[in-house]
Amino acid sequence: MTENLSLVPVTEWAPLVPELMTRDLGRSLDVYTRVFGFTLHYTRPGFAYLSLGRAQWMLEQAQPDGAWLTGPLEVPFGRGINFQIVHPELDALHTRLVAEGYPLFQPLRTETYLEGEVAHTQRQLLVQDPDGYLLRFTD
Repeated sequence: MTENLSLVPVTEWAPLVPELMTRDLGRSLDVYTRVFGFTLHYTRPGFAYLSLGRAQWMLEQAQPDGAWLTGPLEVPFGRGINFQIVHPELDALHTRLVAEGYPLFQPLRTETYLEGEVAHTQRQLLVQDPDGYLLRFTD
C-alpha cells in the first residue's frame, strides 16, 4: 500500500463513517474484502476507504505518534463497542468464514430485540476483525 489507488467511485457519502486503526493495513484489507465482502473504493499510503451495501468504513495504519490517538492501542482494539452492519449476503459470509476457519465470536443465529412493544427479529453473527474490533453482521 504505497500508492494512491481509486477503484470504485463513492456515489454518496454516508453521514457517519467509522475510521478504525489497524496494526497491519494489508492484512485487514484482505480480511475485509476477501472474507467479509467489503468493496475497496480507494487507498492512499496508510489508508483505505471501503463499503458494504450502504455501510462505509475507513481503515488506517496505526502510527506510534498518530495525531488522533486518544490513548495507547492495546489488543483487542475497540473494547466496549460493536458495529452492527447489514450484510447483503449473510449466508455467503457465514460459509466463507467457516471455510476459512475464521473464528466466530458468536455463531449465526436468530435474535429478537424489542423496540418498546415491537419485536424485531434478525439473523446475526459476530466476529472480531484482525485487530479485535467486534463486528455484528445482520440480514
